[in-house]
Amino acid sequence: MLMKKLLSAFVASVALIGSASGMEVPKKDGNDWFRKTAKTAVYQLNKAAETYTPGMNPRSVNPDGTVRLAPLRDWTTGFFAGSLWYGYELSGDKKLQSEAKRFTLALDSIQYIKDTHDLGFMLYCAYGNAFRITGDKIYLKPLENGAANLYARFNKKVGAIRSWDFGHWQFPVIIDNLMNLEYLYWAGKEFNKPQYAEAAKTHAITTMKNHFRKDYSSYHVISYDTLSGKVLQRETHQGLTNESAWARGQAWGLYGYTMSYKDTGDKKFIAHAEHIAAFIMNHPAMPADKIPLWDFDVHNRDRSPRDASAAAVIASALLDLSTQVKDGQKYFKYAEDILKSLSSDEYLAKPGENHFFILKHSVGALLYNSEIDTPLNYADYYFLEALKRYAEIKKIDLKTINPN
Repeated sequence: MLMKKLLSAFVASVALIGSASGMEVPKKDGNDWFRKTAKTAVYQLNKAAETYTPGMNPRSVNPDGTVRLAPLRDWTTGFFAGSLWYGYELSGDKKLQSEAKRFTLALDSIQYIKDTHDLGFMLYCAYGNAFRITGDKIYLKPLENGAANLYARFNKKVGAIRSWDFGHWQFPVIIDNLMNLEYLYWAGKEFNKPQYAEAAKTHAITTMKNHFRKDYSSYHVISYDTLSGKVLQRETHQGLTNESAWARGQAWGLYGYTMSYKDTGDKKFIAHAEHIAAFIMNHPAMPADKIPLWDFDVHNRDRSPRDASAAAVIASALLDLSTQVKDGQKYFKYAEDILKSLSSDEYLAKPGENHFFILKHSVGALLYNSEIDTPLNYADYYFLEALKRYAEIKKIDLKTINPN
């Protein structure tokens, strides 16, 4: 008892001395892991911006150790600029702000691309964040043109936006396409085009009707007949089998319906998001650290790679979901556990390593032997978004993040 009293007195005296001298005494608030992770991310982003060239953005790492770059038409090309914007938000680092603008403006010609649904990823993640953060109208025209091109891919008979212009499908729609709806919801309001938001909502309803099984797992690809609007095929392009639950596909679905509810207020979307969340959170194949295998239905679980990109998307979506429902704490806690796992040495790169990517151990397309157990730029993007959302919910003071 005496030792405890002496220790308490010593701690109090140190605090008093620190206060009297003007020296800031660090507070133990349980967020040290967050600050360490955010500082690492900011360092990596600064080094990456110094290393790579706008218009040829870092995408992943090849098996031979070289960096795979994303040219302008690559579906992942907007994530790096978007990550720089999130890094700036997390840290207030003016250098990152300048680099974010430089890498964003280099994507200008994407506004003229018409043959893909990925314009949300390619354009909105970069230009959308740039305009949201700065309010600078220099970013608006490319966003306006890109949104018009994305809306042009909407088919009223099908009730969905066409995903791809390749393959054996008549009118393919992939679960990933839900992510690009955010662009149309926003553009409908910003440019006074209510038909954009209506198309996005219709797409979400059509996808909810046809992409999901009874257990709320999702198919990857649905092909529609353009004359009747009926489903022709239910397949996969990246999952284990047509009937399996590809991990990142489940993450896209969770994120898409959480976001659709926020943009429309339609309660069937939030109910669907919670069903998808339950599927993910209660799945027996989910590892203890909550970083999923690349597909929930793989048999050789001990030898199958994890997918940090799916985990990052799930974490970001769950944090968003936690703020929109009454019992959101369970979603917040699950997301927090994911972020702490991704912030561990197992998944978080050491400063200066990993070719300046932030996370390790993601999977692009395993069946095509593409990007297996590698960093991925969209894993970093959604991880940073999740960190930002976490900081907002926890009201973490970000002034100490900038390491410069």
